[in-house]
Amino acid sequence: MNALTILSTGAPKGGVAGCADAFGEQTGRAVEYSFVTAPVLRQMVAGGTRADVIVCPAARMDEFERDGRVVPGIRSVVGSVKAGVVVRKGARIPDISSAESLRAEILAADSIVYNIATSGAYIVRMMARLGVADAIESRVTRVPNGAGVMLHLAGSAIGNEFGFGQLTEIRVHEERGVNVALVGPLPRELANVTTYCAAVFADAADPETARALVEFMGGEEGREICRSTGLEF
Repeated sequence: MNALTILSTGAPKGGVAGCADAFGEQTGRAVEYSFVTAPVLRQMVAGGTRADVIVCPAARMDEFERDGRVVPGIRSVVGSVKAGVVVRKGARIPDISSAESLRAEILAADSIVYNIATSGAYIVRMMARLGVADAIESRVTRVPNGAGVMLHLAGSAIGNEFGFGQLTEIRVHEERGVNVALVGPLPRELANVTTYCAAVFADAADPETARALVEFMGGEEGREICRSTGLEF
């Protein structure tokens, strides 16, 4: 029997992988998973890539449901993720206690790093909202995904530098021993929370087992697994 497959965005990867592994152990069914950025996931689905289960931001899932890409009415929330600030270990810690203090830190920074995925798109809008986009443009480094932010910071020798990423991504890299440290979530006035959902692909190879996995992810055990990786409900 072929393995059940999950296609997921990266921010909830710890929870998704944990749920998949637990479901596989309990059912004896192998579950394989792959993680990409939300824009890439959208392109893959549009280009014909299929799996049994998809995990992505709720707004994107609404779009997939309208387009008939996923089975309607079968959806589980796997948790929400906040955006935050990260630095290289030992680097100066920026003051992110308020929107004004963060604005001042951005303007004073030697370098700012963020990704070109969904969370990075929010940072672009935030920069515009703070009125700093033009002033900081020459000092911005954009990388493909959240992991790229962490690896850039870890290997950088720039002094006053910090980055933006999803809290789950930052914590995963901290736990793996990558040379980065979480500063904290964005200040309340600028907070950004993304909620992720799991659903069954409309043409899943094994829709019944896929549905069981989606329901497991939304159940008590699945939520506990997701919470343990930093996802919030």
